[in-house]
Amino acid sequence: DYASAACFAFTPRQEEGEPQIVMAEAGTGVGKTLGYLAPATVWAERNGAPVWVSTYTRNLQLQVDRTLRRHYGDSEAARDKIVIRKGRENYLCLLNLEESLGSTQTQPGVSPALGLMVRWAGATRDGDLSGDFPFWLADLVGRPRTLGLSDRRGECIYSACPHYTRCFIEQSVRRARDAEIVVANHALVMIQAANATVEDAYRPVRYVFDEGHHIFDTADSAFSATLSGIEAYDLRRWLVGAEASSRSRARGLRRRMADLIEDHPDLDVFVERTIEAAKGLPGEGWLSRVAEDTPAGPVEAFLVIVRRQVYARAAASDNPYSIEAEVNPCLPGLLEAASAASAVLGRLVDPVKQLIDEMKAWLDRAVAELQEDQRRKIESMARSLQQRALNALLFWRSMLAAVGGATPLEFIDWLHIDRIEGRDFDIAFKRHWIDPTKPFADVMASQAHGILMTSATLTDSTGDAERDWHAAAMLSGAAHFPIAATRAHVTSPFSYRDAARVFIVRDLKRNDIEQVAAAYRELFIASGGGGLGLFTAIQRLRGVYERIAAPLDARDIALYAQHVDGLNPATLIDMFRADEQSCLLGTDAIRDGVDVPGRSLRMLVFDRVPWSRPDILYKARKTAFGPEYEDRMTRLRLKQAFGRLIRRADDRGVFVLLDSMLPSRLASAFPSDVVVARVGLAEAIAQTRDFLQT
Repeated sequence: DYASAACFAFTPRQEEGEPQIVMAEAGTGVGKTLGYLAPATVWAERNGAPVWVSTYTRNLQLQVDRTLRRHYGDSEAARDKIVIRKGRENYLCLLNLEESLGSTQTQPGVSPALGLMVRWAGATRDGDLSGDFPFWLADLVGRPRTLGLSDRRGECIYSACPHYTRCFIEQSVRRARDAEIVVANHALVMIQAANATVEDAYRPVRYVFDEGHHIFDTADSAFSATLSGIEAYDLRRWLVGAEASSRSRARGLRRRMADLIEDHPDLDVFVERTIEAAKGLPGEGWLSRVAEDTPAGPVEAFLVIVRRQVYARAAASDNPYSIEAEVNPCLPGLLEAASAASAVLGRLVDPVKQLIDEMKAWLDRAVAELQEDQRRKIESMARSLQQRALNALLFWRSMLAAVGGATPLEFIDWLHIDRIEGRDFDIAFKRHWIDPTKPFADVMASQAHGILMTSATLTDSTGDAERDWHAAAMLSGAAHFPIAATRAHVTSPFSYRDAARVFIVRDLKRNDIEQVAAAYRELFIASGGGGLGLFTAIQRLRGVYERIAAPLDARDIALYAQHVDGLNPATLIDMFRADEQSCLLGTDAIRDGVDVPGRSLRMLVFDRVPWSRPDILYKARKTAFGPEYEDRMTRLRLKQAFGRLIRRADDRGVFVLLDSMLPSRLASAFPSDVVVARVGLAEAIAQTRDFLQT
C-alpha cells in the first residue's frame, strides 16, 4: 500500500511548475525505505536519470545505503549506481592532509594521528568523515588532525589544487551525475536547489524527502541569514587568506584563482580590489576588540552596539547560555552604525560583482577557445563568488537597511549573542523567514517534477484527520506548492499495547534536581540499563549525571552523557548501542540521531514536557501560526522520542515522563493502542522492573 502511494510521485507532471507531490506517513515497521526505493530504482533505471533521496540524520543515510547495496550488490558497477552526497565540510580535504603532513617535522607528536588518517584515506569508500570514518578516532587523537582536515571554511581552491582529480568531493559530484540513486541530506538539497549549483543537464527532477517532518527546521537554517562577527570574519579569510598576524592556513582568493589569473591577467585588477575592500570586514581578534569597545572599522563598531543592546535588554543576561533582544527600538547610535557598516559592505559588493561579470564575459568571448576543464573552472569560481560572497553581502545590506524601520512581513529580525558557559563567542544580527517552507516550496516547484515527503511522524495526532494533515502540510512545505498533495497513511504493524508502556509520573517535584536524579537512578536500575535519558536543559543533564554516575557504576551500569564526556554524539551512541547494560543522557541531538533497535534501548526517560523555548523567533511563529502551533511542536517531539523506543517487532520498551504537567491533549502523541498511565514514581519503577525483566 505504501509503495503504491509513493509511485504517484514518479508519474509525469501535468504543468510546468506543478510537481506531483505525495505526503505519505508510514508507521515504524512498515518498511518505508523499501517502499519508496522500489519505485525510485525502477524510475531511475528506465529514465536514465537519478532520484535524489534526502534524509535528515546520518543513521538513515547509512540505512538507505545498506538497503540499496542489497539491491544492487557490491560490484564496482553497482558502486557507481549509488552515491552519497553531502556538503563539502563532511569530506577529507587531501590538500589539508598534505599540508598537515608537512608539519610533522616541527610537531612530531602529530605523526601517529596523521599516519592513521593517511591509512584511512587509502581505504575509505568516498572520504566521508561523517560516514565510514570511526568517530572514536577523533575523540582519541583530537579533532584538528582528523575531522578538522575537512574544508569547513570554504577554503577550497578547486582546480588549482594538485589533488583536484582525486578529490573526494569532486569525485562524488561527478559520480552523482551518472548515478541512479543519490543519497543526500536535506540541507545540501535545499542549498543546491536555491543556488542552482547543478548544471541544468544534471539537475535532478525527482526527490524523496525521508524524515519529512524535519523539512521545516532544515529550511529554517538553509534560508536564514546571519550577519555576525564569525560570519564576516570567515568571509574576510575566504577572500584575503592568511594574514601576517594569523597562524591560519586559509587560502585566499588570489591563490584560489591563480591559474585563471595566469590565463586571463585582466582578472588580477578585480581580485586586488576585492581583497582590499574585504579588509574592511572584522579581522583577527575582533571579539576581544568588540568586548573592550575598541572596534577596528564600522562593522566591528556595529557589533559593539549590538552587544550593548542585547546585554541591556535580554530577559536574563546572567544566563550562561545564548541571549537575545529585539532590534527596535534601537539604542542611540545603532542606526548610524548600521548605515556605516552597510557602506563598508557596499564597497565590497562592487568589485565582487565586477569580478563575476568579467568571468562571465570571458566565457562569452572565448566560447570557441576554452577547453571543457577550463570553462568548468571559470564557472565554478564565478558561482562560488556569487554564493559565498555576493549573495551574503546583498542580504546583509538589506538587513541593515531595516534597522530602525520595519522588517518585511515575511521575516523576523533580532539581535543575538552566542555564549558557552557564560563566555561570548559570537555576536549576531539574525533574520529568519517566519515560514521557511515558503522559499523551499518556491525553489523546488521551479525544478522538480515529483516529490515524495514521508516520515513515521509526518502528521499531528489531535484526532481530527484534517487538522493533522494540515500540520503535515505546514511542516513539509506541501501547503505552498501550486497543486494539492496526494495523501497516504499506513499504520504500524506493531502491537504497542504488548510492546510498550508509557508512565507519566505524578508525584515528583520536577524543579528539585535531587528528586529528578533519584528518579533517573532508580528507573535505570529497574531496567537493568538500556536507558536513554532526554533533557530539555544542559544544566539539568549535568546535575543528574553528577548525582547518579557513581551509584550506577556500583551496579555495573555504565553511564555516558552528552556535554559531559567530551565525545562526539555519534561515538556515544555507538558505545551505548554496543553495551546492553549502559545508559545514555542527552538532548535533542541525541534524540534525533539515535537508532538503537533491540535491548540496548529499552527505556526512555524525559525529564519534563519538551515545550519550545519561548524565544523571539518562536513567539513570532506562534503569532503567525496560531495557538495550536505550541501543542503541535511539543507533540511532535514526544512522538519522535517514543519512536526511538520500538524499532522492531520483538522490541519491548518503557517511556517515562517525569512531569505531571503533561496536558491530556498531548498524550495523543503516543500510539492509540498503548496504555498511558499516570502513576507515582514507586509504581513506575515497580512496573518497569516487572515489564522489562520478565
